[in-house]
Amino acid sequence: MLLQKGEKLLFIGDSVTDCERQRPDGEGLFGAQGKGYVSIVDAFLQAVYPELGIRVVNMGVSGNTAVNLQERWEQDVIARKPDWLSIMIGINDVWRQYDLPAIKEWHVYADRYEATLRELVSRTKDQVGRIVLMTPFYLESNKNDAMRRTMDEYGAIVKKIAEDEGTLFVDTQAAFDRVLEHLYSATLAWDRVHPSQAGHAVLARAFLNAVEFDWNKA
Repeated sequence: MLLQKGEKLLFIGDSVTDCERQRPDGEGLFGAQGKGYVSIVDAFLQAVYPELGIRVVNMGVSGNTAVNLQERWEQDVIARKPDWLSIMIGINDVWRQYDLPAIKEWHVYADRYEATLRELVSRTKDQVGRIVLMTPFYLESNKNDAMRRTMDEYGAIVKKIAEDEGTLFVDTQAAFDRVLEHLYSATLAWDRVHPSQAGHAVLARAFLNAVEFDWNKA
């Protein structure tokens, strides 16, 4: 596995990452990493690789966009000095364009999204060991749905930045699409955005595969 002994792994994102994590630190006892994919990742790392002592920190904030991440980046990422950084952002950047179309100052359009995320990755990549970029997703199997099309565009931006900046890449939409071949979207997320526990397991598995987690380790 790519994660090494004693390393700190920090996750940052929106409500899908947040999942009622502890404030302000996002780590500690009593479910401090929240109730979502971050806590599942932490559980698997502890259960399968207890000898590594990986420290998992959750700095997700519900409602955040890429612009919000930029505003809190120094405090919530740089100052915490992670060895690994996982970023999943973009759902609200897209969603606000559809659920609040009249409030345009809340929209983060593709050009600003790309410029903001690229700037964050570019200035951070030399300060951490590795960065993992995870795409935003929309749990809609109809790829012609308007919001699904836009979300796929933002996912393509994440892939391009990952390729340009040399980060690891997790295509969360592709991971969900495989499950959506068998399950209706509401089974995984009643609003097509906030996943059930099974949906969070899909995210955790996709992340762990990217860091070469050994599912058969004795």
